[in-house]
Amino acid sequence: MQPFTITQPTQIHFGTGIIKRLPEVAAGFGGTNALVVLDPGLIQAGLDSNITRALEAGNMTYTIYSEIDPEPGLRLADRGTEIAREHNCDCVIGVGGGSAMDVAKAIAILLTNGGRAVDYLGLGKIEKPGVPKIMVPTSAGTGAEVTFTAVFINEETGSKGGMNGDPLYPEAAVLDPELTLSLPPHVTAATGIDALTHALEAYTSVQAHPVSEMYSLQAIELIATNLRTAYADGRNIEARSNMLLASLLGGKALAMAGVGLVHAMAYPLGGMFGIPHGLANAVLLPYVTEFNLIGNLEKHALLAEMLGGDTNNMSLRDAAHVLVEEMHQLNSDLAIPASLSDLGIPDDRIEEMAKIALTVARPVENNPRQPTLENVMMIYEYAMDGM
Repeated sequence: MQPFTITQPTQIHFGTGIIKRLPEVAAGFGGTNALVVLDPGLIQAGLDSNITRALEAGNMTYTIYSEIDPEPGLRLADRGTEIAREHNCDCVIGVGGGSAMDVAKAIAILLTNGGRAVDYLGLGKIEKPGVPKIMVPTSAGTGAEVTFTAVFINEETGSKGGMNGDPLYPEAAVLDPELTLSLPPHVTAATGIDALTHALEAYTSVQAHPVSEMYSLQAIELIATNLRTAYADGRNIEARSNMLLASLLGGKALAMAGVGLVHAMAYPLGGMFGIPHGLANAVLLPYVTEFNLIGNLEKHALLAEMLGGDTNNMSLRDAAHVLVEEMHQLNSDLAIPASLSDLGIPDDRIEEMAKIALTVARPVENNPRQPTLENVMMIYEYAMDGM
């Protein structure tokens, strides 16, 4: 059995209407004056009032910071820290998708550790705990509300990388399915496959263990039975609740066992071409999975059944391959682009992307099949053309 260590410090509040408890949760960690890092899409959709009403009802002082990009650069964390200091904020609330939550986590760390965001890229560089940070996800995908990572584009190098360390774990997460009801179908699709990628890569990671697998399998089961429904009818509160729970469980799984080659190969798509992280993962997932099958046929065959594939009377290898077919079908049902060329990625950058992907060390090391440069280039080429 793989040796494992579990750190689960985040207090979780989950339920319909639970956003009303947000000021109470923040106050429980000593928060009185919050910097609210808010996804600008929520403001455009008029959904920011769900957050501000809750804070005002709890008599909590706050400052809004909404200068958040879908693929955030390090400067956004630095700028947010300046604003938090100007307003004497003593806690940070991240509201939105992974980008807003990652920026919020980084700001909380910078407020106590000093310096610039670039100083903390890598693993184990954060020395002090941050100010209290409370995450409020409004999409069901990243699981960032329970992870110890914050991912950014380094504007100086154009590369994408993360801060990593236990101090980045949020003190609390408030998950209210009602906040996800207005997500448009294309966002529901990309974030849903992002959650599936987290759970699947954690499950097949060489670092997987019984506890991480428990979270992974429950997340995958929820996604398999609810993602299409949430995409087709975003008003379905049961499907939305189950997808938000799946995203949370996927985040728990990846925090324990890590992610794999899909993430490593998605990073250049975000860093070089600005492709949103969830969408990059979604397009690459079937192609990387096909490469990975022989790394663990048993696990992939089980996942094929969970995603609805008929594997009766099949060899283990054939049963595992059904998973790839089911992934392509799921992407098709959700109108996910079938290829990298559909995303406008030029094929003359494949070698450059492959070299960058292999520098994303931990996901590559976690992968169930160790890739060479030629392997990664082959997968990109296959994904470029589509199935």
